[in-house]
Amino acid sequence: MKKQLSNNEIKNLYKTICKYHKKYLNQYEVKLPRLVNAKGDYTKDALVLVYLVQDYPNTKKVSKGELTQFIRQYYPDVNDVQQARHLGAQKGWFIAAGGRDNRNVVLTRGEYKLVTLKKPYPAFHGHRVEQTED
Repeated sequence: MKKQLSNNEIKNLYKTICKYHKKYLNQYEVKLPRLVNAKGDYTKDALVLVYLVQDYPNTKKVSKGELTQFIRQYYPDVNDVQQARHLGAQKGWFIAAGGRDNRNVVLTRGEYKLVTLKKPYPAFHGHRVEQTED
């Protein structure tokens, strides 16, 4: 995998993510991260998704160290990238993680792989708040 991506590559990969999210994942309440924050900086969640989605649907497994190196280009002080794990379990993206109970891909601890943009993470159940009548 490439360690560096141009701004155009990041934007185009993010557009791919948005297209699939709208068509397949939004209905499951999978959380789409913003590409940039209020200051105009890329968000860590978006950068991790962009990195994992390269060559989709033939995504590669990526080590936590590789992800951390990539994120440090934008956030030099980052210690440990947790986004990939959180994007799966907490936000619904189908990202397999090594060391976690996953039957989809063979990964070792500290490796991640985006499985698909067409289905949410299997254990994810959107966090919908039910409206009650007064």
